[in-house]
Amino acid sequence: MKTLLKPAIAAAMAMAAVTAAPAAAQVTGKIATVNASEVVIKTSAFQSAYQQIDTTYATQRTTIQQRSQERQTLLAQLDTNSDKRLDEAEQQAAQGTPQFTRIQAIETEVQQLSAQIDRARAYAVEQVLRQYVTALQAVVQAENIQVVLSPDSFVFIQPAAQISDKVVTRLNAAAPTVSFTPPADWQPARETVAIFQEIQQVLLLAQAQRAQAAQQQAAQPAAQPAPSGR
Repeated sequence: MKTLLKPAIAAAMAMAAVTAAPAAAQVTGKIATVNASEVVIKTSAFQSAYQQIDTTYATQRTTIQQRSQERQTLLAQLDTNSDKRLDEAEQQAAQGTPQFTRIQAIETEVQQLSAQIDRARAYAVEQVLRQYVTALQAVVQAENIQVVLSPDSFVFIQPAAQISDKVVTRLNAAAPTVSFTPPADWQPARETVAIFQEIQQVLLLAQAQRAQAAQQQAAQPAAQPAPSGR
């Protein structure tokens, strides 16, 4: 599967990453932009798969949270100067202690559990990408687009030139759901890994922004009731 899939994904990435300068100099016609990671994240298949993965791997996710909390407790025991970090001296002193040995075991376990979840997620992403080339080509033909560039290639672009949502619509119609259970011998294509990493960064950033917004909202003083008139 990997041998057949890799060229298709690579072709899609190439279509979305043509350099801007030659295109502007040599191409006459419509130019558009598409963000592959954004497209995948917005698809129904991706969102459904990630939700199902969270449910399927709920035990692993709970264990990861529990082990992370345990690790923080153990680190606090080794933080002799209570500065919330282990300096070099504290790290040296921790060598061979029961806490240090347990922390190493926790990190290995968490890494293994996280790898199970990430493997399922990456497989789901790859299944969406299998349909991405066809969907992108369909939009390009329907819109009579001559060149598709990545968003980073532009200094300024009109909103109408952004075709990511149109590709999402095509993908939702073609593949409303995808599998997230990889075969035992499955290995992700290099392009899948690149897109998956981009997606994880986007999701982590969005999660951090939501957490920050929630903290700011919680820190705001409650509105005082307006005094009633007599």
